[in-house]
Amino acid sequence: MALVTGAGAGIGRAVALELARRCATVAVHYHKSADGARTTVAEIVAGGGRAAEFGGDLTRAEEVKGLVAAVLARFERVDVLVNNAGDLIERKPLAEMSEELFRRVIDVNLTSAFLCCRAVAPSMIARRSGAIVNMSSLAAHNGGGPGAFAYAAAKGAVLSFTRGIAKELAPHGVRVNGVAPGLIGQTAFHGRFTPPAAFESIEKTIPLARAGTPEEVARVVAFLAGEDAAYLVGETVEVNGGVYLR
Repeated sequence: MALVTGAGAGIGRAVALELARRCATVAVHYHKSADGARTTVAEIVAGGGRAAEFGGDLTRAEEVKGLVAAVLARFERVDVLVNNAGDLIERKPLAEMSEELFRRVIDVNLTSAFLCCRAVAPSMIARRSGAIVNMSSLAAHNGGGPGAFAYAAAKGAVLSFTRGIAKELAPHGVRVNGVAPGLIGQTAFHGRFTPPAAFESIEKTIPLARAGTPEEVARVVAFLAGEDAAYLVGETVEVNGGVYLR
């Protein structure tokens, strides 16, 4: 059984659909996009899978506890947690960045992952099994685009957070890994924050000469969540068409 956060659209929806295709029951989380979550659930059910939507603000500890409690009440366990929820929120240069906006960006991208991991880990530890996949970004390595330094900082922190809790949870049979997408098309993220001309310009810098798709990211997430990745711990897989090589 898998809990996918921010699964109402884009990469999150693709992850939910891919996990369902691989026979997982899926808890589809949303914050504001209830209609999107229902669409994701409907697609899974239409394909013969099992899913339900669950709402909640992942930056609030009590709402996260309530979300996980609701999922456990419905499906009894969480075998896989995918911390996909995140947002740039708004592009702002340093001189114009307010403390409130900076904290919001950190909370929606980093604090949300922490709260979800903290809520789900105890039951995984008790069973001595489970997989967590955290979503970082290419921005963690290159600082992001104009006015995205807070987002880049949050996603950079996700890399370290993933390594830290991976070491802590591995002795209990729980694997933690991450995925860092590069330029991914067909998402509202770039529709909101990247003008078409800028998107095309970035595409030209990619060795594969194209943007990725949500489905390509989803397949990597599903790999990390599954038994084929049973000996992978603390890794973050770069899904960027070769634009960043480490």
